[in-house]
Amino acid sequence: MSRSLPHAAVWPRLPESTHGYVADLLAAHPVDVRLSRPRRTKLGDHRAPTARRRRHRISVNDDLNPYSFLTTLLHEIAHAATWESHRARIRRVRPHGPEWKAEFEQILMPLVAGRMLPDDINAALRRAMQNPAAATCSDRDLMLALARYDAVDSGLVFVESLAVGTIFRTDGGRMFCLGPKLRSRFRCIEQKTGREYRMHPLCRVSPIID
Repeated sequence: MSRSLPHAAVWPRLPESTHGYVADLLAAHPVDVRLSRPRRTKLGDHRAPTARRRRHRISVNDDLNPYSFLTTLLHEIAHAATWESHRARIRRVRPHGPEWKAEFEQILMPLVAGRMLPDDINAALRRAMQNPAAATCSDRDLMLALARYDAVDSGLVFVESLAVGTIFRTDGGRMFCLGPKLRSRFRCIEQKTGREYRMHPLCRVSPIID
């Protein structure tokens, strides 16, 4: 479930140094921003205008730190900008194809050039601009930089830091046994059901110590 977020309410969730730039972006695009409860499969999404809804709709998870919130919001605004620029042929435009990558790069460029963000995030975004990923969590370098600014309990660790066979608990209370890494994610077996799940290396979990 998500709830409407007036643009004025966006500012407390963003780095103060970016308020003016984001205000200009939101003024330039017919976008409604909504907050969503945390979703494991995505940080945000974009829905294009329809016959009944004339404005773009963007949702962003409400548990993100200011820099993750900013990056996700800009990612989705790039989708809106792509739709506006290529609406006549939008069915032939891939969601994260060259058109979107070009828009996202143009949106990120003033932030990076203006050094509005901490040096580590600025450097990660500069590298990401060379070939933007379809999702922030697909860019390990950027994900690590953003994760440094999370407010995290000291007992939590990244999945990738655990040894295979470690039992751990997620923030939802479910317990898993860590398996091997398969391509970009780890194979994990839920202790209660025996079901297999794939987890991102940078998920934060609590290891169970015997």
